[in-house]
Amino acid sequence: MFTVYGDRLSGNCYKVKLILEFLSLPHEWVHVDILAGSTQTAGFLAMNSNGKIPVLQIDDGQYLSESNAILNFLAEGSEWLPDSGLPRARVLQWQFFEQYSHEPYIAVARYINKYLGLPEDRLGEYQSRQEGGHRALRVMEQQLADTQYLIGRSPTIADISLYAYTHVAEEGGFSLNAYPAINRWLSRIEDLPRYVKMSPGVAEK
Repeated sequence: MFTVYGDRLSGNCYKVKLILEFLSLPHEWVHVDILAGSTQTAGFLAMNSNGKIPVLQIDDGQYLSESNAILNFLAEGSEWLPDSGLPRARVLQWQFFEQYSHEPYIAVARYINKYLGLPEDRLGEYQSRQEGGHRALRVMEQQLADTQYLIGRSPTIADISLYAYTHVAEEGGFSLNAYPAINRWLSRIEDLPRYVKMSPGVAEK
């Protein structure tokens, strides 16, 4: 049994929810309100001293943070993560791309708009994220014009990493109308067995 501390409307937390569902892994979900400062309490910091969600509690009492690290841990030995070699390196390549070239633009713009309500004092920052976000989307579009999923014919955790914030990119001001390959890819993921939508629901399993 795993326990996840997170917010289902956070893309990073939603990544974890998706892999747990795709692999039918039993888990409980504990909602964490980041705007209320819940990640800065002594109890939370004891689980993750970096004060960020998601956090995965493993059944032996250990904790793991960073969404992509959690994906790799949970997917080990499954069809969602290649065994070794170049295919696994390709998964990591896309996960690093997500963290350094995609999330800082698309996820941050979405946070400013959806979580903070696009306050005037953050408007300049919000607008400054648009160019970088579209640059990341163009890279994905080029790849997905050639392959069904990011590293080939089958989905991997690389797809989960990038799906989480891409499918809600419009909440950060990024229209996906100019990205037909991305839209086809989004539909393929949403058609996978055991797919669940991002939602504020925190039902436990």
